[in-house]
Amino acid sequence: MEADVMTKRMRLDKMLANMGCGTRSEIKTAVRQGKVTVGGFTVQDSGLQIDPEADEVEFDGQKVRFREVVYLLMNKPQGVVSATEDTRERTVLDLLKPEDRVLQPFPAGRLDKDTVGLLLLTNDGRMAHELLSPRKHVDKTYEALVSGTVDEADRQAFAAGVTLDDGYVTMPAELTVLRTDAHFDAGTEPVSEISLTIREGKFHQVKRMFEAVGKKVLFLKRVAMGPLKLDERLAPGSYRELSAEELEALKSLKSHRGRGR
Repeated sequence: MEADVMTKRMRLDKMLANMGCGTRSEIKTAVRQGKVTVGGFTVQDSGLQIDPEADEVEFDGQKVRFREVVYLLMNKPQGVVSATEDTRERTVLDLLKPEDRVLQPFPAGRLDKDTVGLLLLTNDGRMAHELLSPRKHVDKTYEALVSGTVDEADRQAFAAGVTLDDGYVTMPAELTVLRTDAHFDAGTEPVSEISLTIREGKFHQVKRMFEAVGKKVLFLKRVAMGPLKLDERLAPGSYRELSAEELEALKSLKSHRGRGR
């Protein structure tokens, strides 16, 4: 028990540095200036051993919450790339607050620049692997507007697996037509609103699947990934931490195996 207690403790300056409050030297200066409190008391020792999860720490009047891992559910907007950095484009990390960026999360599964909807950002590599490994076959559900009339023949084709432009045959997918002639600025051509669930993540897969049956995706939105559902209360570009229930569901994820159910 004593060993367990000791492993939880950490130097104050290390904890603050890890949470993005500054460099060790900057934090040492702030401590000398009386800008750091622990448990409501001003401290003078930047090397003070604290329990980062239990002790209440404030830096320059702001409470500092210790986190080692982070799980963020974002409603990704159009025009932003799903990457940690890009020399030309704005990335989803640019939408994060500094206190979340400091933990170095990354997108667990990418969405195209013009695709919107559910995106998980985390620094938990093992969790990301559970979601993204091709062998796991985790469900990913999209809603889309597609040019033309999506019909029963398309549903059957997707259920059997379609051949993409590179010769790859997709796993069986579940296609549902929600309505046809949905309103969209696409001229006089019919437009279908659909829901599609796939269990793999090939490059531009949804768009390429519809191209394989002679149709074009006009708008694409991911609404679910594994047990996670898009929080429609989140405005495009907004995000929140996963709830305890969502995180538990993610950790107990039971993946599909094999090609099909």
